[in-house]
Amino acid sequence: MQTFTVQAPDVSTAWVRACRSLLDIRNHRAFHTVVRILDPQHDDPAVRAELDRILAAKGLQPVRTVANTIFPAALAANSASHGDLVNRYKNLYPALKRMHKNNDLGTYFHRLIDYPGAAHGVDQIGKVIRQLRLQTEKANPKSACYEANFVDPWTDDDGEPWTTSTPIRVPGKDNGIMRFPCLSHCSFQLDNRTRQLHLAALYRSHYMVEKAYGNYLGLGALLAYVAHQSDLEPGTLTVTAGYAQLDGSAIKLLVPLLSQTAPMLAA
Repeated sequence: MQTFTVQAPDVSTAWVRACRSLLDIRNHRAFHTVVRILDPQHDDPAVRAELDRILAAKGLQPVRTVANTIFPAALAANSASHGDLVNRYKNLYPALKRMHKNNDLGTYFHRLIDYPGAAHGVDQIGKVIRQLRLQTEKANPKSACYEANFVDPWTDDDGEPWTTSTPIRVPGKDNGIMRFPCLSHCSFQLDNRTRQLHLAALYRSHYMVEKAYGNYLGLGALLAYVAHQSDLEPGTLTVTAGYAQLDGSAIKLLVPLLSQTAPMLAA
């Protein structure tokens, strides 16, 4: 089985190293890949701009658009509270679905703040924030009770959930083999010693050119948001992909960018 594990200080370096790892594999595909980003709130604007040029040449969405499907950073920055952000996003959601054909089945952030529950939508991120606030007030807060499971969030205690679940996939609805959602779940871990919050995300598959860079940025922004809402510091982002590949038609366009950023490959 072909695989790789990379660790990097920022989004750009992590993405370059992951792409280089795939480029060195004959069919540019790997399984159970791990990308660990120590500071997922930062990236190199020059690398992002060049990738956006490649994406535009292939008729694909820019990096920021992909990132916004996971976390709408600009909207959050202008929202008075988490509840305000949720209400504003839900009001915008019908227009967002019409705006981009890739959103016809939904967006990740919508699943995180309005998951289709048995009675009505569930704000999963709000539940995570409440649980983190409750735990950090205790003498011995739990480190890993913020897991995302394949369950209906309404099966948790809706008042004070012990295990906070943030599933993405909706059973019986998301049946497309190659379509949304590729992100399976998000799992938050609290390091009370440093008061840092870490995030581990699992993808069933990952397109490294079309989606990965934007996904890293979006997940990093989501991590920072949940951490700050919980009076914590954002920590490390770890992204595991069951299957990762370089998009074949974009490899020739990608090689010059990877060559120009060769210094990023140094350990």
